[in-house]
Amino acid sequence: MEGQVVGMLRLFRNRLPGLRAGSLQDNLRDAVKEPERAQEHCLPPFAGGQHFFEYLLVVSLKKKGSGADYEPTITYQFPKRENLLRGQQEEEERLLGAIPLFCFPDGNEWAPLTEYPRETFSFVLTNVDGSRKIGYCRRLLPAGRGPRLPKVYCIISCIGCFGLFSKILDEVEKRHQISMAVIYPFMQGLREAAFPAPGKTVTLKSFIPDSGTEFISLTRPLDSHLEHVDFSSLLRCLRFEQILQIFASAVLERRIIFLAEGLSTLSQCIHAAAALLYPFSWAHTYIPVVPERLLDTVCCPTPFMVGVQMRFQQQVMDSPMEEVLLVNLCEGTFLMSVGDEKDILPPKLQDDILDSLGQGTNEPQTSEQLNEHVSGPFVQFFVKTVGHYASYIKREANGQGHFQERAFYKALTSKANRRFVKKFVKTQLFSLFIQEAEKSRNPPAGYFQQKILEYEAQKKQKKSREKTVK
Repeated sequence: MEGQVVGMLRLFRNRLPGLRAGSLQDNLRDAVKEPERAQEHCLPPFAGGQHFFEYLLVVSLKKKGSGADYEPTITYQFPKRENLLRGQQEEEERLLGAIPLFCFPDGNEWAPLTEYPRETFSFVLTNVDGSRKIGYCRRLLPAGRGPRLPKVYCIISCIGCFGLFSKILDEVEKRHQISMAVIYPFMQGLREAAFPAPGKTVTLKSFIPDSGTEFISLTRPLDSHLEHVDFSSLLRCLRFEQILQIFASAVLERRIIFLAEGLSTLSQCIHAAAALLYPFSWAHTYIPVVPERLLDTVCCPTPFMVGVQMRFQQQVMDSPMEEVLLVNLCEGTFLMSVGDEKDILPPKLQDDILDSLGQGTNEPQTSEQLNEHVSGPFVQFFVKTVGHYASYIKREANGQGHFQERAFYKALTSKANRRFVKKFVKTQLFSLFIQEAEKSRNPPAGYFQQKILEYEAQKKQKKSREKTVK
């Protein structure tokens, strides 16, 4: 395990050039205190034509020396990279050195098992250039008799589409029951296929012994801004009021820790919580499942959003932490809080969000409908508070924009909204968003802009009706 921590440290050091020399634990502590690169977890829409994945890896547990501990090790890799330049080879070694730590974040105290519920989860790593790689993991007990150790199938990709990759992992798992050799042609076909544009489907032809040729269809959701998230786990674990308080804490870039037993629950809930910030991107430490060796992350004085397995609850509770929202997903409770979470957002807008969330919740919904139902009220919150941002970017002759902050928040007629926005404009969430807007001559033609235009049209219609009545 020590080797993997060093590999992870190298990845941190490469991403954080200012990291000082020192002991392993000191370096890890310093590394996790530094802000992550912007856009780390936020997975925006991708155009079609990209490769589906970079690697398929199998990570197995291997006995460590003569002791009882096991060390996660990559035992299968597709494709094998050859003829890499020195810099590319070093980057690959850093990546492959860090991955096993995140496939088995629970530590190295394992024992052979006869039963183990399979888990699907994910993690995110960020390169020095800010580009991100997502690890889609399926952890399961391999087929066989007698006690055996779980292993992890891990697909590394630059693309965020969790539902689609879960289906790919289903196919990999099915083929593994026959032979590892059957996985190769399927993944080769997938690697040669272009990632579909939103709403499009790619069909793969795959031969399986004793079953014949199969056609596998992989469809990308039409509305791609939510394809990287599933809100169902978050709704099962928490009430709407609690989700709203988590959102309020995240908006002010506070420290948030999620506790849960299962890796799947942790991974899905933290991605869902971060997705509520759309169109803004969490720009700080973001670790869906914190490996045991990186638990010092919870002592960070800077903002973070992390997931920790319940087995480490006491270690977390005993850690020196400041102003943390500690969420127990198993019991649906807050174990720690700052105390003002209910007062951060304007009261009227809080009520609007809760009213919208509560409508039609008992009706059956597809996952896409559920995602839209949950995300929609939070998008509307940002439309009502900061949707007028484009009108307060003054442009020079060369097109460079300059945001007029004071005039922007003074334009809000509601005092409660103005108080909130005066705080929000100071966050990195807003700063990064407005920096991109200053560079662009026109507002981005995305989902958020569409909702802004719809809201402005509704206000005009309302004014027109009021004039007619008078």
